[in-house]
Amino acid sequence: MKISIIAVGRLGRIAEAGLALAYAERATAAGRSLGLGPVDVVEVEARKPGKASEAEALIAQIGDAHLVACDEHGAALASRDFAGRLAALRDQGTRRLAFVVGGADGLDPGLLRTARERLAFGPQTWPHALVRVMLAEQVYRAVTILAGSPYHRD
Repeated sequence: MKISIIAVGRLGRIAEAGLALAYAERATAAGRSLGLGPVDVVEVEARKPGKASEAEALIAQIGDAHLVACDEHGAALASRDFAGRLAALRDQGTRRLAFVVGGADGLDPGLLRTARERLAFGPQTWPHALVRVMLAEQVYRAVTILAGSPYHRD
């Protein structure tokens, strides 16, 4: 199952960009034998300001993927539950999974309605660059949990 983290905005060379890519690469390498991956981070730019334009740019990258919106009103899953969800989607035959991260104002309501699931990172507000890192790390952590690696400790 291919996993994409699709996010509004280009980070350039800031530390968060490198961390997100590093965790995506780790998840890709560790997930091959589990049928998880590749994992990629896709950055999109809106043609005009606003959530509707951002949604258009995101939708262009989603295709037929199972869509999970990162949204403050989503489910806050424990790492093992997140890993179980990825495994269940894989086992159900999902070929592509896309997580979307909106811009500074969040995701367009229309895009949120099309998402099959919503995922939250707790009640705090997080910088969007950091959300990419946290999400990529959780995907990597999920892969290691499913592989029985000692990376995750309860």
